[in-house]
Formats: sequence, C-alpha cells, structure tokens
Amino acid sequence: MTSANPYFDDIRNKPEVIDPPQDDDMMDVSESVSDPARAGGKPNVVSSSVRELLECPVCLNAMYPPIHQCSNGHTLCSGCKPRVHNRCPTCRHELGNIRCLALEKVAASLELPCKYQTFGCVGIYPYYSKLKHESQCIYRPYNCPYAGSECSVIGDIPFLVAHLKDDHKVDMHNGSTFNHRYVKSNPQEVENATWMLTVFSCFGQYFCLHFEAFQLGMAPVYIAFLRFMGDDNEAKNYSYSLEVGGNGRKMVWQGVPRSIRDSHRKVRDSFDGLIIQRNMALFFSGGDRKELKLRVTGRIWKEQ
Repeated sequence: MTSANPYFDDIRNKPEVIDPPQDDDMMDVSESVSDPARAGGKPNVVSSSVRELLECPVCLNAMYPPIHQCSNGHTLCSGCKPRVHNRCPTCRHELGNIRCLALEKVAASLELPCKYQTFGCVGIYPYYSKLKHESQCIYRPYNCPYAGSECSVIGDIPFLVAHLKDDHKVDMHNGSTFNHRYVKSNPQEVENATWMLTVFSCFGQYFCLHFEAFQLGMAPVYIAFLRFMGDDNEAKNYSYSLEVGGNGRKMVWQGVPRSIRDSHRKVRDSFDGLIIQRNMALFFSGGDRKELKLRVTGRIWKEQ
C-alpha cells in the first residue's frame, strides 16, 4: 500500500524487529487464558476499530508501553520514535515526550485471540500477554525444514510434508530403518555442501535426515543428523542411531532427533549429530580415496 506521504513510505519500507520495550511504568500483567465456554460472559475481545488505534502507523505492529503521541494526538510506538527523528509521521509536528496513557490503559483492559487461531489455537489472551503466548504457542506454524535453500514457506506438518514432496522433490520413504550412500566426485574441492533431504514416515510421524559438508574450525568435515517434524516435547519420545564404516572400521552415533523448531544450521553448528572428518570419510569410501562414497545406515525407534 502506498501512502501520499513519501517520508512515511520511506520509514515503512525499512522493517526492523523491535522487542516490546521495558519501562518502569509498564503494567505487569501475568499471562492468563480466557475460555469463553467456561466464562460467565463474553470476554472483552478487541474490536477491529480499537485494534487499528493500537497499530503503529509506521511499522504497522501492535503498540506497547510507552506509547508516544504528538500534540495533535497522533500515536506511534517507542521503537519507531527515533526512526522518525522526533517528528510525527502523520502531521510532521514535533513529538516531544508525551505518553498516551489513556491508550495504554485501554490496551490493558483488552483481550485478543491468538494470531494462530486459524491453525487451531482457541485461547483468548490479555493484550500485554499475547506476544509472549504467540512466541510459545504450540499451534504456531513451522518453517520449511528444507536445507538446500532458504525457503520461506511456513505451515503445519501435513502442509509442509506435501510442500517438501511436491515443491522440493525430496526423497520420501516409509519405515524406520535406512541405508543411504552419499557420493561426491570432487570432495577435496567442496567445503560447504548440502545433500538432498530425505524424509522418513514411521510411528505416525515424519523425520528429516540431513547430510552436509562444512568447516569445523579449519578442518573439513561431514555431519549427518535427524530432525523431527513436530515440537521438542514430542521429539524426546524418539531416538535414532547412525553408522558409517568401511575397511573393517565403523563409527556409531546415537541421539534424540531435534525438532524442526531448531533450524538445520542451528543443529549443525551445535554439532548434534554424527561428525566425520573428510579424511576418515574418504577412508570409509575405499578405492583411491579421491571420491566420496559414504554409506550411512541407521534406524529410528520410539522410547517406551
């Protein structure tokens, strides 16, 4: 949407993530959930017109104390105040240090549905507790777990499984055991690489097997690890093992799959998987050790 005010547009086109500011005068509201079915009356759910009043005209996010206003009554959030150089983006008057206490008190009296309502969350939350809940809501969508590119798709697990299959063309397998071979003709020339993701369906759940090359300090290494398509509390119900070997030697890793709430990069950089130095991987590959032919076997099981 384009504004008639070019200065306003210039500010809006510079997105910035700003945490709700902490202020001595900010009301301390503990998180609670309103259940309309159990409540005696209707919760004080905010109307669309009031919600617009609480929307910062610059970043378009909900405003939290301290909410600032100019002498003409136009409001904006504390995060955007320094970005507009102390000038009201609506009327261009100087902002000063006027707090809109009335709007802050109105906000404290309101309750809002979680923004993930369409994903199944039915809770109603106090205005000042809503952000905290949404950051932890079990219904919040997942990011696409594909590691080959920075995919921005989000959704629930069934949607992401279909997305991985149809859009990323990943390998889909049924069963809790696997035997994969990862091949690279010029491994000495590759320091950072990601092989095609493999998705396994077992125990009514989905798991993602990752295999990557990266630098551990100055040493070139490979890492294999498993991620669970679900929340961390569910992931802890499962374990997995990975094994590589050759020429009479082998390496074994056993662990708990990480939730896809953690990015593949976060899991990789925490070294939470089977790490194989390149020289060892080439030794396991056999032959003249100039081509990577690494076989990774493993299994997934559910803890009792």
